[in-house]
Amino acid sequence: MSNYQSAIEAVKAIKEKAGSSWAAINPESVARMRAQNKFKTGLEIAQYTADIMRRDMDAYDADSSKYTQSLGCWHGFVGQQKMISIKKHFDGKTDRRYLYLSGWMVAALRSEFGPLPDQSMHEKTSVASLVAELYTFLRQADARELGGLFRELDAAPESEKAAIQDKIDKHVTHVVPIIADIDAGFGNAEATYLMAKQMIEAGACALQIENQVADEKQCGHQDGKVTVPHADFHSKIRALRHAFLELGIDNGIIVSRTDSEGAGLTKEIAVVKEPGDQGDIYNSFLDVEEIDVSDMAEGDVCFNRDGKLVRPKRLPSGLYQFRQGTGEERCVFDSIEAIKAGADLLWIETATPNVADITAMMNEVRKEIPNAKLVYNNSPSFNWTLNFRQQQFDAMEAAGEDVSSYVRGDLMKAEYDETELSVKADDKIRSFQADTSREAGIFHHLITLPTYHTTALSVDNLAKEYFGDEAMLGYVAGVQRKEIRQGIACVKHQNMSGSDMGDDHKEYFAGENALKAGGAKNTSNQFG
Repeated sequence: MSNYQSAIEAVKAIKEKAGSSWAAINPESVARMRAQNKFKTGLEIAQYTADIMRRDMDAYDADSSKYTQSLGCWHGFVGQQKMISIKKHFDGKTDRRYLYLSGWMVAALRSEFGPLPDQSMHEKTSVASLVAELYTFLRQADARELGGLFRELDAAPESEKAAIQDKIDKHVTHVVPIIADIDAGFGNAEATYLMAKQMIEAGACALQIENQVADEKQCGHQDGKVTVPHADFHSKIRALRHAFLELGIDNGIIVSRTDSEGAGLTKEIAVVKEPGDQGDIYNSFLDVEEIDVSDMAEGDVCFNRDGKLVRPKRLPSGLYQFRQGTGEERCVFDSIEAIKAGADLLWIETATPNVADITAMMNEVRKEIPNAKLVYNNSPSFNWTLNFRQQQFDAMEAAGEDVSSYVRGDLMKAEYDETELSVKADDKIRSFQADTSREAGIFHHLITLPTYHTTALSVDNLAKEYFGDEAMLGYVAGVQRKEIRQGIACVKHQNMSGSDMGDDHKEYFAGENALKAGGAKNTSNQFG
């Protein structure tokens, strides 16, 4: 007996026990509603998706071509449409395709203060709220898709019902893992723990935390980043683990992000308990000068290094400066120690998207942690076109090829688009994810802010046409006609918003008395 039929029989048994007062309850309607609501709580989602990520991590360890991907989504509808499109274009499957929740986009788009920079100034709870919202919309996508199958089942001749029922039983959910950005923890370790619990309870199975000072946090692609000693950061990693364990998500995933490659400052001198420990190594990167006691000025902070008195260089802000050129070495050190402290995956911010640079750092990490895996930000903060064209220019020049027809600083120009250099550069962009997953241990590739940019681009195009000479044709030709021809589900926006599901429920609850919206006069019928 199929799952769908089993569910109907189970509800029939419940109905029989309840007696005559439940006579109007249709077991098949209840079975349908249960199928449309697979996940009852956020914790069920967190466990389901954590299991998916762990399986995917194991599969990647065995075969680096099985890397995973995601796009950052700033609204539940955006995440929903992304997963509907993935199922449409990839044989109804969602394998190895996740969602990313960007703290940058929460700050820029979801704060009650209005648009904010990526400096952890937005409300803490807005992150957990977006996790819950994303999963609300993904679950609604399940209900909508199954509702369509149920209506097909009702309308189909008996000879076709078995095939439709098989689709119902094998339905693939739109619910996928979310890697959620908890920034620098929004305060001390206790604040991090409380925030993590909210995010996990909303459904997050993977939390990404960075080693910047929480109250000085900067976007990873901006200047002025300030890191913290390992003792401080690792207490927050442990806070995340305790939150997962308390809530029963024993295999929850922690992504440790280090901004050390581009961070030249620290707020603290680390505590040293014995020579060569984490604190001692952290302090060894500080930019210091050897002094005599008599050279000390009022208020100077100094410490002993190898039997010598040294004074770290301190800015008027009170922050301490690292030595120039130590970023990559500190990044490697931070990454190794984070995994030893309990992180599952690493995140390294780099200055440019360069396969060789990322590989070089990860090779150093893997000397100590052979199966270390990266989550990598394929960031819109990089000018990908210019970066890869310049990389290709340098490679051609090093190989002795003639590059006299190119101006390295102007390679962004459209006039270069069809040249040999640009075609080769685009090929390298196309293979970047596969190349770095093979060479540099990148398990998960994401773009933090893609839907922020696609929204701006699409609105610009529509505004230009609609408010210009094209007028209504700007919308029709630029949006609706393309929606229809590309099979975009939300061209029937009433259906997408739940109108047909509402009609189903009206019929379940009121029977023949139901006043439904989907009749012959519904203009959405024009879309077939």
